[in-house]
Amino acid sequence: MAAVTAADVRPAPESRASIGWFFHDGFVVAKRNLIQSIRVPESIFFSLVQPVIFVLMFAYVFGGAIPIPGQAAEDAYRQYLIPGIFGQTVAFAAAASTVGLADDLHKGIVDRFRSLPMTSSAVLFGRTAADALQQVAVLVVLSITGFIVGWRINNGVLEAAMAYLLLLLFAYTVAWVGAWVGLHMPNPQTASTAGLIWLFPLTFLSNAFVPLQGMPVVIKTIAEWNPVSSLVLACRELFGNPTGFQQILPDAAWPMRYPVAYTLISCTVVIAVFSVLAVRKYRSSAG
Repeated sequence: MAAVTAADVRPAPESRASIGWFFHDGFVVAKRNLIQSIRVPESIFFSLVQPVIFVLMFAYVFGGAIPIPGQAAEDAYRQYLIPGIFGQTVAFAAAASTVGLADDLHKGIVDRFRSLPMTSSAVLFGRTAADALQQVAVLVVLSITGFIVGWRINNGVLEAAMAYLLLLLFAYTVAWVGAWVGLHMPNPQTASTAGLIWLFPLTFLSNAFVPLQGMPVVIKTIAEWNPVSSLVLACRELFGNPTGFQQILPDAAWPMRYPVAYTLISCTVVIAVFSVLAVRKYRSSAG
């Protein structure tokens, strides 16, 4: 019988459930993306400054010209505006995912990920989760800016926490759309345009900046079913801010009567669809 040496005795490979690998790999990728963002302070600075400029511009330049139905207070528009800025800002998380993935593709980092024993869906999960988490700092800065211009939370801490969680869920949702778009882009320059072009109609064809009441019928219908509108309305209700409605009538569009439910349903459907599409595109473009 042949002698068994120490060199012949190798530890069996560690077995681990696929769900465990998914979260482990996703955490590693998310950590890598967050560290990468911290190392470029200029990008953080401009991502924080842009929404602040929107707040100041709309609050002081357009605020006096936009009446809010049922509200006569001087600061009514500022109270109405800030949740709209929140909604627009988290929607733009999609652009970061688009450009970030296109840049990783262009530099060959995605090819490096493919060569490693990593779960492919976890790579995209890490990217989208990191882009959503970066919105925490933006929301903090925006909240402080809002308080400075007169915005207040009027419904208590619990409802406010629910509003912020809803905003982060929406940021994570649109990040999956941005990831899918980014995987189709040939270079970061094209991605920077493609990542933004669909976000402007998404955010401006909504109740983010102006009440729906004065819109033409067709535009109003689109805006009512726009998930950004339901997100913003849900946040206004949770924060206790003016909603833009004197009274939400029973015959109003379903998303306007149940904005929290519609936002949650929309996020679930979009994540389910675009996570599958993005992972499929990631796998099919290998090689």
